[in-house]
Amino acid sequence: MQAGIRTVSADQDWDMEVDVLVVGAGGCGLAAAICAHDAGASVAILEKRERPGGNSSLSTGSVPGAGSRFQREAGIDDSPERMVADLERLSGDSDLPALTRRMAAISAPLCEWLVDTVGARMALITDYCHVGHTVPRLHAPVSRRGQDLVDDLLAAVERREIPLATNNAVTGLLLDDAGAIAGVAAEVPGAGTSMIGARAVILASNGFAANRELVARYCSEIAGAEYFGALGSEGEAVMWGEQLGARLANMQAYQGYAAVAYPHGSLLSWTTIEKGGVLVNARGERFGNEDLGYSAYAREVLAQQQNVYAIFDDRIKAIASKEEEFVELVNIGGLKSADSAEALAKCFDLPAAALAATLDAYNAAAANAGADALNRSRFGLAPLSGRLWICRVTPGLFHTQGGLAVDDDARVLRPDGSAIAGLYAGGGAAAGISGRAGAGGYASGNGLLSAIGLGYLAGIDAARLAKERV
Repeated sequence: MQAGIRTVSADQDWDMEVDVLVVGAGGCGLAAAICAHDAGASVAILEKRERPGGNSSLSTGSVPGAGSRFQREAGIDDSPERMVADLERLSGDSDLPALTRRMAAISAPLCEWLVDTVGARMALITDYCHVGHTVPRLHAPVSRRGQDLVDDLLAAVERREIPLATNNAVTGLLLDDAGAIAGVAAEVPGAGTSMIGARAVILASNGFAANRELVARYCSEIAGAEYFGALGSEGEAVMWGEQLGARLANMQAYQGYAAVAYPHGSLLSWTTIEKGGVLVNARGERFGNEDLGYSAYAREVLAQQQNVYAIFDDRIKAIASKEEEFVELVNIGGLKSADSAEALAKCFDLPAAALAATLDAYNAAAANAGADALNRSRFGLAPLSGRLWICRVTPGLFHTQGGLAVDDDARVLRPDGSAIAGLYAGGGAAAGISGRAGAGGYASGNGLLSAIGLGYLAGIDAARLAKERV
């Protein structure tokens, strides 16, 4: 078979054997390993990078849960059905509509599992609704840092004494004579190729956003944006899936981010825009409807082909300051401020009269003095008043939302709907729930929900399968 996929004999001499092997140590892989272990399977994790975490570490650690006990305690009425309606309203058509329903159905139990079983230090965010959600349903670390969630998952893995080997790159999947997964081949530093047998393999190796060739093929509209995600997102799962004849789904979907602080590289909290801030170009003009959200608006920022700036006021800054990454950006001088639009323009040599006119028109619309020329309808705390703040931003590609088609148990599917025996996928390796194409279908938390949710499901079912294949 093609490079990356090999058939091995029944008497293959394995360097190591486990019930369930997890490829990738981000949120998906760690969750999968914990669930498989707790279901009675022997488990090991291989991570090709020098440290675990992947894109989960770079996220805000936010997982939506519809109908969780934390929502009930906060007096918030929610349900999986409401969450599905929210997600489908935003995402439109999807190649795997059943996956959205499955993720919504397990979302609340998943958040409770993270707190109760994993020991994740998470709480419901009640300050405001995030992009795509009609009620507060995101559960996140207090710091709003994904690294904290990853650290809690790693601690749970360590308590269970699950082996986790970093700097071990899986180079291909191994099949038995019947075409079922038999294990993987991995490159071990200083030891060459290691053959690891497994009754089930879970691909948690992230998406393909760091693979420029695959991005240009499937997500060409954002191919010109800088990639800000984890460096290991090189698309191995997609390439192995193609070789196996697996079905791919939602391959043109991706998550962008419209406001990466430049040149610092950290995320400017979208709270600054959701709560009433605006984005302007080098001419001091707004150029679109910021209500689209941070993912969909990345394409609009890229299309400017010039410097772009986020502007908000002191009240909005105070709310964003609840997020540690935003505070760090302030502390390193990533923001500038002034008492008027004209003075603010001088911070980046913007045309003062044009910027003042832009903010005057926007403030008038926000004060119900007239319709917004760019059709924005949610103004947060605007009109902007008092001291103003400005940050230069650039658009970014964060991760792809397409991948291997999976069923309700995260089993990888062929085009005819049958499952490839012993192969599971989650996170960026699997198709996501953000629609069929583009970035407009990405709701806050979609990435981590499908990552940890599919990992959770894959771990449970892989442990079941391993017992059957003994």
